[in-house]
Amino acid sequence: MANHNDFGKIAEDLAANYLQKNGYKVLSRNFRFQKAEVDIIAEKDDFIIIVEVKARSTDIFMLPQEAVTKTKIKSIVSAANYYLEEFNRQNEVRFDIISVLPDEQKNLMIDHIIDAFQAFDAN
Repeated sequence: MANHNDFGKIAEDLAANYLQKNGYKVLSRNFRFQKAEVDIIAEKDDFIIIVEVKARSTDIFMLPQEAVTKTKIKSIVSAANYYLEEFNRQNEVRFDIISVLPDEQKNLMIDHIIDAFQAFDAN
């Protein structure tokens, strides 16, 4: 596995642990539908939270959350819709981004962006 894949896995593990420590119930990780993937699907306060985890080793070129393009949003929304239908979930849905970046001491820092985008942002 390539180094960036290792870092991505570490970031997803960190994000899942962060969510659990903050009262979220992780329902699924790396949920796939066709070519789309949702990193984390969680539940809290009667919401289904669809979480895209973005990690970068530096923010020199762009912040991790800036890599969530309209195309990526469309893909995430498609997979989320399939999940809701497949598991017959009627909950309200929220789309979050968890950004992971190292600080100056190389400690990984989480930025949880709640309600980062809406399903209609995919259009």
